[in-house]
Amino acid sequence: MNRLLGLMLSLSLPFVAAAQSRPPITGISHIAVYTSHPEAAEKYYIHDIGLLKGPDPENPAGVRYYVNPTQFVEVLPMPAGTGPDRLDHLAYITADAEALRKYLAAHQVEVPTSVEHGSDGSLWFHVKDPEGNVVGFVQPPATPLAMTGANPIGHHIIHVGMSIHSRDAANKFYLDILGFKPYWFGGMKPDRIDWVSQQVPDGHDWLEYMLSPLPAGASAQVLQKQLGVLNHLSIGVVNMEQAVTTLDSEGRLDNQHTGPQLGKDGKWQYNLFDPDETRLELMEFAPVEKPCCSPFTAPNPAPAE
Repeated sequence: MNRLLGLMLSLSLPFVAAAQSRPPITGISHIAVYTSHPEAAEKYYIHDIGLLKGPDPENPAGVRYYVNPTQFVEVLPMPAGTGPDRLDHLAYITADAEALRKYLAAHQVEVPTSVEHGSDGSLWFHVKDPEGNVVGFVQPPATPLAMTGANPIGHHIIHVGMSIHSRDAANKFYLDILGFKPYWFGGMKPDRIDWVSQQVPDGHDWLEYMLSPLPAGASAQVLQKQLGVLNHLSIGVVNMEQAVTTLDSEGRLDNQHTGPQLGKDGKWQYNLFDPDETRLELMEFAPVEKPCCSPFTAPNPAPAE
């Protein structure tokens, strides 16, 4: 009996070890948003931002707009009864989707019974964070996408932002379980924290907790605009003046936009908005002055990443 028990234990050890060892999470994969104006969204993402349109292996009803071969904006038709929020999910790149699924299951996170297989060879699955936000993990296909014909204003999604109510609850998931790393935090006023940036475990892209409360009693239109600011993506640029000049000279500012402005983190930024108010923030990779509120505690992303 003892020999049989020992054999069973030895056979189970590789599975347990695999479940306890987290595979790399190397960067941002994508942001998925709803649109009520598919044609206007297409013009915005292709003409204004310069992204490459492609089919959506996750959802045949959706469209992908690629920033580079592994990062994209997924635009989905808006379901009936959708409220003011246009965010469907955020997703991150992993080296091994199946191993990550097992790892999360071993840490008491509810996971699907298997990973999904895309027609492009990608693998992915979705879970929910402590506040019910949908979080995806994508293992990119072995063969990179050719970006022929694209003219993106920047080539790297360096961060995504999401409305978060509880910093502590989010940290238990993103830091304690997934291994994200603190990067920077700050606020509009010295005595308040509005933004908390946490880098992915094995890269320099980051998730920004957007802690600003929504206005009480606001109309659906106001809430949609506010949520569009909070639930956003950011594309890195080397030189903001050059990037904005390019957009202007090529007639690519036929949209709502604000800036340039110097953020509290000391980085130049410029905001553009899609037809459903989702914000796309251009941001320089490195600060030009000392940030407010807290120092950076991890390296900045780089253009070549």
